[in-house]
Amino acid sequence: MNSETSAAILRMRMVNRDLADAGITDERILNAFLKIPREDFVPSRTSLSSAYGNHPLPIGFGQTVSQPYIVAFMLQMLECEPGNKVLEIGTGSGYQTAILASMGMKVVTIELLPDLAERAKKAVLAIVPGADISFIVADGYNGWTPAAPYDCIIVSAAPPRMPDGLENQLNPSEGRLVLPVGEWHQRLVSITRHGDDLDLRESLPVRFVPLVKPPRRIEKEKS
Repeated sequence: MNSETSAAILRMRMVNRDLADAGITDERILNAFLKIPREDFVPSRTSLSSAYGNHPLPIGFGQTVSQPYIVAFMLQMLECEPGNKVLEIGTGSGYQTAILASMGMKVVTIELLPDLAERAKKAVLAIVPGADISFIVADGYNGWTPAAPYDCIIVSAAPPRMPDGLENQLNPSEGRLVLPVGEWHQRLVSITRHGDDLDLRESLPVRFVPLVKPPRRIEKEKS
């Protein structure tokens, strides 16, 4: 059995066992996880069985790619529709970026670390060439106002408290934000905007790497 066949079998097992059997019901999300090879977004020395384990993996730079179930659960909370404009704060490995793009989203993804951003961009475009993705290297702690408003915002690292102004970058007509919040005790939080009103809900306890806030802003766009 070659490595491509082995990866496809492990990917199917991951989707069935770790996602569908655990309560992920959105078929678009499940299909996207079937399409995107997670092994292409982790260090090359990672075994296939580890790449498809339901756990986070280090990707260098003090960052991780989140466990598949948590990525899927956050996307299900986000309730994105094809054609929605999504701001992803924390490109990281690019795995979630590729999943969003394969689901038909218009993705604006922002990453603070230039080397990580460049590596992720190459990995993503090798899998979903021609996708509608803007890759930005910048401080995304408070979002990215130049491309606002967004139908959805997803944050892939945990700030100690809700960053200022993110909700103002949401589409006033049911724009949705999902992020982990907290330091030692983190929870997933979702916010839905209805005009000037915000519907806030808490969900699972989680453990994410901290959302880094640098002392100065870096603003360099990579097309």
